[in-house]
Amino acid sequence: MGATDRTGSLTAHSRRGVSPLSLLIALATSALALSGCGDKPQQQAAAPPPAVTVAQPTKRTVTDWDEFTGRFEAIEEIQVRARVGGFVTSVEFRDGAIVRTGDLLYVIDPRPFEAVALQADGQLSDARARSELARRELDRALVLNRTQAVSDSIVDQRRQTLQAARAAEMQAEGALKAAQLNIEFSHVLAPITGRVSRHLVSAGNLVQGSEGGATLLTSIVSLDPIYIYFDVDEATYQRNSRLWFEGKRPSSRDTPNPVQVTLTGETKPSHEGKMDFLDNRLDVSTATLRSRGVVPNKDLSILPGQFGRVRLIGSAPYEALLVPDTAVATDQSRKIVFVVKDDDTVEAKPVTLGPLDEGLRVIREGLKAEDRVIVDGLQRARVGAKVSPHPAQASAAGGKS
Repeated sequence: MGATDRTGSLTAHSRRGVSPLSLLIALATSALALSGCGDKPQQQAAAPPPAVTVAQPTKRTVTDWDEFTGRFEAIEEIQVRARVGGFVTSVEFRDGAIVRTGDLLYVIDPRPFEAVALQADGQLSDARARSELARRELDRALVLNRTQAVSDSIVDQRRQTLQAARAAEMQAEGALKAAQLNIEFSHVLAPITGRVSRHLVSAGNLVQGSEGGATLLTSIVSLDPIYIYFDVDEATYQRNSRLWFEGKRPSSRDTPNPVQVTLTGETKPSHEGKMDFLDNRLDVSTATLRSRGVVPNKDLSILPGQFGRVRLIGSAPYEALLVPDTAVATDQSRKIVFVVKDDDTVEAKPVTLGPLDEGLRVIREGLKAEDRVIVDGLQRARVGAKVSPHPAQASAAGGKS
């Protein structure tokens, strides 16, 4: 249709009562409808593969550790008792303080023992005088006996008198030493270095000595070093025995194997010691073997009676692959890790787990050193589906290899 025809048509419509504005709107609507009929519907764009973080297993030399619950006990524990009876005149220590060997703890009135010692000293002097007199008389009798001025029987009598005098002298010496010991025992001294308990007897009280049931005065426990006792189950004992026979682990009976101790409230070991003792039989009621380690306690922070977690070496050092513990998932009764294959699809690998070592889990079987293990984004990974792997940072991958 030409321009002249369209103008004529518009003129004709105008004559019929239709406005030019209405005709323009109708033409525009028709053009839009015709242009829309030739377009195809747009398809929705496919979602990209989910991003995950991957890292290769860490390879390093590790040592397996067995862990047990133990209780600390003092190497030396002394009950301080009165060795002589009498009235306590003073208490010379502060309750709960650290005392050294030879420190004065109690004073029991020494005056009765000093009087006995003085009396014993006098008896000893008398016995020595009698012994000296008997010796001189025997010497004179021996001289006179050479000229037969004194008979042999008199010589024998005087020799017997000298022997009796010397015996009396020895008895007097013993009595004096006993009296002096009682004076010494009236000053109660600390027999060991350690922490003393509270005083159980105050000044002015009468205490009994060893003759009539010695009175308990206080107690002292040594603190540095300190024992920790723990019980090893039978299965662990058998495994360690096999390792010893195979030459893969030294026995704690003849080797001071290292132990690590974690105190209550701690997350990692804070004290290191060594094995000191294994019992000679298993407890028939618990099937466990009583074991003991000795731990330095320089700061005296550990007290007897405390609990601790004891780690004891369970193998010789060996090369192992390790992954973050969060990378291990559970599939029913199996432990699995997700790895990304060369085509960026996800594969689940069953693994055999070992112990934790410095925050990483030892993988005994199921992984290779070159595997790309998903360490972050497990919830976005699906077996057989593609993912977008990104290498982990050194810290996220588990630190140094």
